[in-house]
Amino acid sequence: MFGISLIVLILILTLMAQSRDLKESLAGYETRAEALSQQIEEEQARTQEIEDLKQYMLTDEYAEQAAREKLGLVKENEIIFQEEK
Repeated sequence: MFGISLIVLILILTLMAQSRDLKESLAGYETRAEALSQQIEEEQARTQEIEDLKQYMLTDEYAEQAAREKLGLVKENEIIFQEEK
């Protein structure tokens, strides 16, 4: 009877130790899941910014701005001021 009680006690202690280890693993996985969720939200925001920029680049306003900056084009009757060197 004592032997059986000892074996049952050992089994219960083993199960408790494994349960504790599983809880620690679960907490680690939950932390990782939260971090990944945050990363997904950041990437979705970045994707939206890229999509907005893509839509802006299709407008005439962007084409005009690019022509002014890169090619130095100006509108009619527009005066350009330059600094003296």
